[in-house]
Amino acid sequence: MWKPDRQSKKPLYEQIADHLEQRISYGEFPPGSLLPSERKLAEQLGVNRSTVILAFAELRSLGIIESRSGSGTRVSQYKWGATPKHTPNWKRYAEGGSFLPNVPFLRRIREALNQNPTLVDFASGELSADLAPMDEIASLMRGHHYTSYLGYDNPQGYTPLRQALEKYLVKYRDIQTTESSILITSGSQQSLFLITQCLLSPGDAVAIEDPSYCYSLPMFQSAGLRLFRLPVDRDGVQPEEIRNLYKKHRIKMIFTNPNFQNPTGTVLNDERRNKLLEIAAELGLPIVEDDPYSLTDYAGVPRPPLKSMDTTGSIIYIGSFSKIAASGLRIGWMVAPNSIVERLADARQQMDFGLSVIPQQVAGQFLKSEHFEPHLDRLRMQLLYKRDLLIEALQKELPDLIQFNIPQGGHHLWCKLVPAVNDAKLLEESIKNGVVFVPGSVYGSDSGFVRFTFARAKAEDIGPGIAGFAKALRELIH
Repeated sequence: MWKPDRQSKKPLYEQIADHLEQRISYGEFPPGSLLPSERKLAEQLGVNRSTVILAFAELRSLGIIESRSGSGTRVSQYKWGATPKHTPNWKRYAEGGSFLPNVPFLRRIREALNQNPTLVDFASGELSADLAPMDEIASLMRGHHYTSYLGYDNPQGYTPLRQALEKYLVKYRDIQTTESSILITSGSQQSLFLITQCLLSPGDAVAIEDPSYCYSLPMFQSAGLRLFRLPVDRDGVQPEEIRNLYKKHRIKMIFTNPNFQNPTGTVLNDERRNKLLEIAAELGLPIVEDDPYSLTDYAGVPRPPLKSMDTTGSIIYIGSFSKIAASGLRIGWMVAPNSIVERLADARQQMDFGLSVIPQQVAGQFLKSEHFEPHLDRLRMQLLYKRDLLIEALQKELPDLIQFNIPQGGHHLWCKLVPAVNDAKLLEESIKNGVVFVPGSVYGSDSGFVRFTFARAKAEDIGPGIAGFAKALRELIH
């Protein structure tokens, strides 16, 4: 984000006025569009409000903007007396379309992190740089000759990567499959997007966990799906409700995250696994199993996926590199019947003509390399260390104001606050105190729940971050 140069001889207000005039001339703020308020712009630029007031006054004197009491400051429709022309109503376009924007809390978190990167980040789902295999991947890239062909590749994904995944899935997840039943995607979210857009229709009913990561994805609402809840407790999702949902709403698909579920960190127990598969087979319902966290099991003994128990071919299995290696590679995968893989590969080819070959080559090399297992061991150890730092900080700062079950894998700690407070107020107060988190209502729960993700924050920032959160919570309570 642009900031005025405090070392420049030009006054700050003139720099701001010039910058805004340039953005207006580029069409970023078309005629008639609303500018940020003086207070908000001052916060974004790190200046006093009086400086922004002077900048606005300069632009008003040139006829570039106009202010009206109660309606804010807008770009003039008749700048410099020019003949008015018809400008597209970009605001209407931005608010239109069928694909919904991110939920407001997630947009607010992203805005806060952009404005202040020093915030302790308990919200982001990606690994911190120290947990990613940066040195190992750099070593592989130096020692491997990558293809000189940079054209479009197989729409199902780079064949050597699918072959490497076939071996990986057998060894680490006990899933028997073939390369023709694997589709490479840019991550779990693209896999879910393809499923919701291509295998379901507007008005279809689906069952998702409650709370669930799926609630944070507007793609489900954008696809016109009706979402029905399957409650999650400390033993995972409760499958008994599936029959009732099928009778009442004719649900067409079940979405589940059985191992170290996001956001609760729970693991589906054996009895419920068997029951879920039994009911799905009885009703002929497909299950979409999202399994990003299994290999982070701190004991090093990952629970098998539902897909490894699938005897009827009912499960679409989704995996990703993002939570165990490097989100920047943008590599995910889907295991499904070949007819489904071909359908979704065709749809994905219409979107982007396939993924870049080079990240797929890097991912394939890493999966087959001697670096992969040592990386997993180090990742588990460091995630466990960060989890313990987080728990220690919460027990120190909020011993009587927070409740949680301790996860045995994954990236998240799901907490209930005692007493419950307003989500929006708590998030804003926490931002003021230097920390962000995700309110539980983003995942479909009531107010008074929070998700702390400990994979992103630096170890030395976890204690101060929880101290900032505790201060914010106490200020709201008292």
